Amino acid sequence: MVRCLTGIGIDGGNELFLPESYQAALFLMILSMLCWGSWANTLKMCPRYRFQLYYWDYAIGMAVAAVFLGLTAGSLGQAGLPFLSDVARTSWSAIVWAVLGGVVFNVANLLIVAAIEVAGLAVAFPVGIGLALVVGAVLNYLVHPAANPLLLFGGVALVVVAIVLDALAYRTRDSSAKTATTRGIVLSLVGGLLMGCFYPFVAHALNGTAGHPAPGPYAVSLFFTLGLLISTVPANLLLMAKPLDGKPPVDKAGYGRAPMGWHLAGMLGGAIWCVGGTANFVASGAHLVGPAVSYTIGQGATMISACWGVFVWREFANAPRVAKMLLLFMFIFFLLGLGAVALAPLY
Repeated sequence: MVRCLTGIGIDGGNELFLPESYQAALFLMILSMLCWGSWANTLKMCPRYRFQLYYWDYAIGMAVAAVFLGLTAGSLGQAGLPFLSDVARTSWSAIVWAVLGGVVFNVANLLIVAAIEVAGLAVAFPVGIGLALVVGAVLNYLVHPAANPLLLFGGVALVVVAIVLDALAYRTRDSSAKTATTRGIVLSLVGGLLMGCFYPFVAHALNGTAGHPAPGPYAVSLFFTLGLLISTVPANLLLMAKPLDGKPPVDKAGYGRAPMGWHLAGMLGGAIWCVGGTANFVASGAHLVGPAVSYTIGQGATMISACWGVFVWREFANAPRVAKMLLLFMFIFFLLGLGAVALAPLY
């Protein structure tokens, strides 16, 4: 058996890089959290690029990354079924589950971004992301009840508190924070509910169906991305014509006029998310931790995003002292919650 330095090696059934230990699975989950919390930084590389135009490049970047990861990490071993063979033998039911997961995630992602534009981070974070975390943890635990429930859901509660503190810090920092309109709250609720529902579809795909071998996580990632691509066309065209944030319709010609650097930034953002998503699917598909733990740690991305804002983009450099205290407690609750969730599979 071949092993790599991270403790991830070849599993005898499907693909090359699969975790052989809980430590390796935890490494992949933390990687997913870092990627999911970092991809949005690429938006700052193209400040005058409407999000709907950026999203075309984002979807393309995800698709390219899914194929690249499959042909490399999912294919280059000396044992197990390589990526293309695994894709070819995947049952139609598993494909449908994975594609549906991509569709649900895509719609949720677009709605939460719109909610941030309409209501601001102070509303969209606790309502949308908080709801997604709770719903996702519960549903994924029902699909595969692994890990200590007390540690798992206790950790989820602590992370939700951290998200609320993060939102309060943003509200305190910005004296002109947007008011919570009905549209903003509805978008946050619907987006958060859908974001919490996408991962059980992925978990069903990874589990396979009776009479068919379970597909590997790299194949599931490819079909997940296919669902995202399929749904991006109607959903994004609709949002370009009728933006939910109240801004004017998006000029389609703006995509062709955008500098090449903006297109590359969007593709990089999609590739970063896909690396994190595939890492999360690999950790969950190895059945060492279960989808509830894998999803919950991945959704800690909200705090990673906050770290970028605080330490790199200096968003709170001139914020009042109370906002900085809220951030301190946010990080404390987040670390406590993340630690509890990480320990849940061990007890």
